[in-house]
Parts: sequence; C-alpha cells; structure tokens
Amino acid sequence: MPLIGSAIIVRGGFVSYWSYRELLSRQDKLRRSIYEALRDELDEYLLQYGLVESYQNFVNKHVPYPFVEKRELKPRARIPDVEYELHNRFLVIFVEDLIPGAFKKYIRFFDENKVTKENLMRSETLRFSKQYYRNIKLFESTHFSEFLKAMLPVDYAILIQRDPSVKARNRYSLSHFHVRIDWPIADAAENLARELRYISKDLYEKGEDYAEEVQKKFFEYFGLPLTAGGRRTAAMVAVEFLKQIPCICTVYAGSSESRAIYRISERGVSKYILMKLSNTDIERISDTHQWQADTLKKNYFVAEQDDEGIVIFQATYHRTSHARPPEDGKLRELNTEYFWMTVTNQSILPKPGIWDKSPLPYSFIYT
Repeated sequence: MPLIGSAIIVRGGFVSYWSYRELLSRQDKLRRSIYEALRDELDEYLLQYGLVESYQNFVNKHVPYPFVEKRELKPRARIPDVEYELHNRFLVIFVEDLIPGAFKKYIRFFDENKVTKENLMRSETLRFSKQYYRNIKLFESTHFSEFLKAMLPVDYAILIQRDPSVKARNRYSLSHFHVRIDWPIADAAENLARELRYISKDLYEKGEDYAEEVQKKFFEYFGLPLTAGGRRTAAMVAVEFLKQIPCICTVYAGSSESRAIYRISERGVSKYILMKLSNTDIERISDTHQWQADTLKKNYFVAEQDDEGIVIFQATYHRTSHARPPEDGKLRELNTEYFWMTVTNQSILPKPGIWDKSPLPYSFIYT
C-alpha cells in the first residue's frame, strides 16, 4: 500500500514521517509541546490502571500475581500462552493531529462510535461514576482520568486526537471508542518490508516462504512474539498504518497475557511490567543513590509483598541496522538469524503521581 501524503525523512538510518521541532512552525511547536505533556499524563494514567490496579485485582481475589520473568523481556522472547482475566487490558491510540476521514476504511472511526452521550448510552459495557457531560471527553477536563478509566475496558481501541472544533486552541479529546483496526497484517508487513528494502513492490515477489518470514519479522520489529494476541497485534498494525500521517502517534496496548504495557511511538518500543525487589536489591539501590531505604519505598514502591518491594520496570528497545532502511537504498536479502531489536535502556520508574524523582537505571534483563 503506498504511503499517502507522507514525507519520508531519513536521519542516521532511521525513517520518520514526522518532523523534528526545529522544522516546525511556532504554532506546531506549541502543539507538539502540549501533545508531549499530555502524553506524559497518559503514561501515568495507563501505568496506574494497567499495572498497579491489575496487581490490586489479584490481591483482592487472593490470587498470586503472575510476575513477568526476565527471559520474557528479551528480544524474540516467547511469552506463556495464558490469559489472566484479572489483569486489565486496553488499546489506546493517541495522535498528535487528526486522522483523515479517508483512512476510515482501515481505522474504523465513524459517527456511530463517536464519543457522544447517545452512543455511550447505547453501550451496555460502560458504567460511569460521574454524570456525563459534553466536555468530560476533553483531556483538560477535571474528570478526564475517570472518564478514560471507564472507557478503557471497551473492546477494540479508544482514539484520542486533536479536537477539531476549536481552531484557536490545541486541545485533545477522546473522540471515538470501539475503534477497530482492519488493515491486514500482510499489507502492513509488505509496507514495512518495502520501506526496509527487503522487497521492491509485492510481499510475494520472492515466494511464499520469503513472504512468511517477512511477516514473522514484522512482529519482531515491534517487539512482539508471533503468537501475540489481538490488542497487541492491532497496536503494531495501527502504528505501521499511521505512518501515513505526517505527525507523531503513540499506541498503548495493555496485555493480560504478557502482563505488560506496550508503548510504541516515534521513540521506539517500551515495555512496562511490575517487578519485585528483594531486601538486597533495595539496599544496593539505596547505597548507589545515597538514599535511605524509606526514600526508595516512598517514591518507587507501588506495593509491598512478603518484605519485598514491588516497582514498575521499564525496558526500552531500539532497532538494529537490519530493521532500518539501508544507507545505500539498495534491495537486500532477509536473513532471519539477525536480531531486529536490542535492549537499550532499563529503569525503575517512580510510582504514578510522584513529581520530583527520576527513573533509576537498573540492569535486570541480562543479569
């Protein structure tokens, strides 16, 4: 599928369809700043709902929480094929600008799934603690976080994008719910393989076996196992499709199988999980930062269990040269043995709501 109205910019081997701040107008710089600030807020909301509240669901039911093992965080890792019903899941698409109406064929947002009082009342799965009013869907609303939480369990995706009703302001709203991603995986893989110069035009131009390997690598490109469930698969397809819009987009997928939150954006792929810290770990981290143990507990522990602290761990992945367009632009052959992802950052995050603490570097995956 050809990219529509996109500008392909190659910087250091990376392809982007969006512009850096220095190439934006002052108006668009302001919009970018607002978007990034709101994205920080959204990160907090989703970490609280997707991880902290999931943990509490298990505690309330007296069920042991299924902590992620370090092997599951490595590139090409296999994740146990188990759905944990107590773990919250969701799919959120957050777009810096507006998705053009011409894309509705593949990103299914229509009048019938627009966030209006009438549409929400027709949905039997939604329950609100606050009375619905028109502005509650705006990110700037006092009760937006509660409204978002009520919307997250809905099937398929929710869409947050720029509100087109006010031209003089850059504000964002939760515009649609129950948004289906209907772009075929084969088309998405073909688009990526053409961008990376593993094919020239068609996915099957080098045979069915080659096409199958390309589709497997498409999953690896987004840090997902080949058996990834519906929300995670929809997330990577949405990200690949939204390259057609000349702005930045962020897609979040909360998975009850992987017990993780995936965040895919112009910055790459990140995974967030809950992790236990032993007393030895706590002492080592406190000594490294010259803190009292209470400082670590107060600002980073989301819970405690059997004298162990539970924290939010973030792993960030970057793509290797094999998952970036070749500098010479020439066609190349796919070698499935080459890794497409590598771990570049590992951190313990402050718990949601903490302002003045930074992420703590913490090597976990390969220790």
